[in-house]
Amino acid sequence: MQPSDPWWPRLKAFVTPRYDELGWAPLWTLLYLMFLFTNWANRPVEVWLLPTVLSLVVFLPLYFVAYRRSGRRVLAYAATIAMLGWGLTPFNLCANTYLIYASCFLVHAGLSLRRIVATIAAGAFVYALVLVAVGLPMQYVGLTTGITLLLAVAITSANYFHREKRLRQAELKLSHDEVRRLGALAERERIGRDLHDLLGHTLSLITLKSELAARLFERDPQAARCEIVEVERVARDALAQVRRAVTGIRAAGLAAELASARLLLESCDVRLDYRLGGKGLGDTELPPELETVLALVVREAVTNIQRHSGAARARVELAAAPGEALLRIEDDGRGGLIEPGNGLSGMRERLRALGGRLEIHSTRGQGTILVAALPLSPRPPIAPAMRELAR
Repeated sequence: MQPSDPWWPRLKAFVTPRYDELGWAPLWTLLYLMFLFTNWANRPVEVWLLPTVLSLVVFLPLYFVAYRRSGRRVLAYAATIAMLGWGLTPFNLCANTYLIYASCFLVHAGLSLRRIVATIAAGAFVYALVLVAVGLPMQYVGLTTGITLLLAVAITSANYFHREKRLRQAELKLSHDEVRRLGALAERERIGRDLHDLLGHTLSLITLKSELAARLFERDPQAARCEIVEVERVARDALAQVRRAVTGIRAAGLAAELASARLLLESCDVRLDYRLGGKGLGDTELPPELETVLALVVREAVTNIQRHSGAARARVELAAAPGEALLRIEDDGRGGLIEPGNGLSGMRERLRALGGRLEIHSTRGQGTILVAALPLSPRPPIAPAMRELAR
């Protein structure tokens, strides 16, 4: 049996047609049907076995089709399964198993928890009436009905809160994606405004001075030369401004990256606490090139926590040591041996380019601590593209 076999996706789609995140859980929960066959202590086999087998023939299609339904349509399938349990009770006193299955489907009917509990209570009441009609003692009726009601409410409530949690996670992910989209849109608009304000006046000035130099070329070559020199100066100033603007555009804000990281981790039930400007930094602003590198380190580290750590809590702290900024990222995940990949290699290269370093301490079962250190007065190398522009 290999997941790559052609029939495998079709089989999984049949047993889990709507709720992919449950995996094979709908199939494993069918193991609870074995309780139907514990009735041998209460009834002779010839009384309960054949009706029980026939009920399974009806139940299994209802069970799998119910997973393909949503909203109030699920109520019809839940009611049919419950009636199957009531009808089987005179033959099999363990038929309350079907009532618990029916209760679990109420979670997908769009009802509030209060209405779900009320519906389960009504079903348990009908089950009690059936037990009384069968002629069982009231003590047995009360005990069996109470256990059935307790199990149905407990299991259904757990499923309800699990479903609500999945919905909140999905909403949080959508909010996260929307924040990123709006942020990217606002950034594009800002870049457009900055480039318009930056280059509009400068290019107009270059055009005017170039036209003036062309007119003066024949009459006054010296004046034309002065205008050409002025055009060169304005062009160099514009190039420097563009470089500064590009640096600002490429810079990633550390606070914004941490806010995005919190959204990402909270969608995976990981609590993130962070503190900026502690232990010596105060309100001092980091140079853009330092902040960008640290923000990228946070992004890569948080992605690793989300994917690999299995942590419940994480913490990020930016502090200062003598002459350097220290970014400490820790989690309480599984820890252990860390295999360096492209992400860690990229972190080290960015930090090393600014004279910094990266330290990782990871102990199995005790989480991971990552420390990125950068000198507060870096001298970043000139990129090859900038060298070409400067020539």
